[in-house]
Amino acid sequence: RQNIFNLFAEHKFTDVIHLAAESHVDNSIENPLLFVNTNIVGTLNLLDAFKEYSKGRFHHISTDEVYGDLNFDDPAFHEKSPYKPSSPYSASKASSDHLVRSYHRTYDIDVVITNCSNNYGPHQHAEKFIPTIINSILTDQAIPIYGNGKNIRDWLYVQDHVCALDLVFHKGVSGETYNIGADNQVSNLDLVNLICEICAAKNIHKNPKKLISFISDRL
Repeated sequence: RQNIFNLFAEHKFTDVIHLAAESHVDNSIENPLLFVNTNIVGTLNLLDAFKEYSKGRFHHISTDEVYGDLNFDDPAFHEKSPYKPSSPYSASKASSDHLVRSYHRTYDIDVVITNCSNNYGPHQHAEKFIPTIINSILTDQAIPIYGNGKNIRDWLYVQDHVCALDLVFHKGVSGETYNIGADNQVSNLDLVNLICEICAAKNIHKNPKKLISFISDRL
């Protein structure tokens, strides 16, 4: 905490775009405390330093997982959807969202919050779903799919997300929340099959679909 305060005092940061977080659901199930310390306490420390030293805007980047899960025929989440987190990860992000809103109300600091869907793109961490699929094919290892593979995600290309963040940071209304999605829903199994077909067409692997392995769904 003190290191963060020292950095703010030294560099006189005017604004904060807060993307830092632990973000892997499986890891949160194994070690919830890590997610509490990083996502909740870490955000609180940033907010306190910002309140002390900065006069600009605090932009908090969050996730659509704070809203919970949707069935296939359910309407999309919106900014007024009730929070219903279903993992320690999403609960920690929901908590950090509430902290940011409370600092806006209590201390009148300029904040905006964005909740995005699943990102993908270059240099993504190897633990994420799409890199896991690709790495499994490249190394001829089993491609793990939770449950029956029918879980559906909306996939947002990282550069599109960056453009949206830039827009909200500069033009968003203080105190407001903005959901960022791509209207690009696909089931996990369909996504795996698509990547397998691309890799087969490019002769990266002769028969990548044989690597598909269904495993027990996460808790």
